[in-house]
Amino acid sequence: MITLEILQTGPLALVEDLGRPGLAHIGVTRSGAADRRSHRLANRLLANPDDRATIEVTLGGLHVRVYGGGLDIAVTGADANPTVDGIPFGANSIAHVRDGQVIALGAPRIGMRSYLGVRGGIAVAGTLRSRSYDTLSGIGPSPLHPGDVLPVGEPVGNFPELEQAPVAAMPDGPVELRMIPGPRYDWFVDPDAVVRTEWVTSERSDRVGVRLVGPALQSRRPGRQLPSEGALRGAVQVPPNGQPVILGVDHPVTGGYPVIGVVRDADTDLIAQLRPGQPVRLRWRAR
Repeated sequence: MITLEILQTGPLALVEDLGRPGLAHIGVTRSGAADRRSHRLANRLLANPDDRATIEVTLGGLHVRVYGGGLDIAVTGADANPTVDGIPFGANSIAHVRDGQVIALGAPRIGMRSYLGVRGGIAVAGTLRSRSYDTLSGIGPSPLHPGDVLPVGEPVGNFPELEQAPVAAMPDGPVELRMIPGPRYDWFVDPDAVVRTEWVTSERSDRVGVRLVGPALQSRRPGRQLPSEGALRGAVQVPPNGQPVILGVDHPVTGGYPVIGVVRDADTDLIAQLRPGQPVRLRWRAR
């Protein structure tokens, strides 16, 4: 069996797949890869099914040694200048790693999360039909630590002919997110202020939610309590301090803050790549 030994993890490294849908009624959110597009691309390059687990690496720093044979890998998402035994290979491309060699990811200059995919997928034990770790509930395989050994699954299907995928560069400046008005749009004195403001991503952001900093949004109903409602990824909640929070992949299944808007699903992968201090512009997609 081919295995991966974790030598270093950087700030945070998690095993993630496409999550565990359909369990919100028992209080379990979907979770899964924060940037689903990059996760899927890593699997597609390696001829894996989309749901094979990858390693989600936050701000680089992952070092992994391969044991038990040769292995094909791909690194997608934020360009972490990946290397094999110190020799660089391109992001969004396939590299072959021999037994005993070390894969290393540096700190990306742009973006937040990179994905290390391996042919066959990361085959750790799952929980509730998923190998994803949920940072809010703690469900799933624990965050990786030096000394952990991860089994690699058996490859399926034919190997793809494509060796590299053309991927547009991630935005280094302001990121624009399209959204539709939320169910509590009319709770605010000037709801369009949310789209006139250039918000800044807070350093307190994580997989649960991206916190935005800017002029406080004013509620028409200050102090009024709202019964908890169902929550979903991309919902823009506004707490009493008036600073919006965009719910992320590990969001709670319910929330009691008014939702002024909901980011379109097609844009939610961008949320996973926002760095602290990066400007964010919200735009109405439809009224």
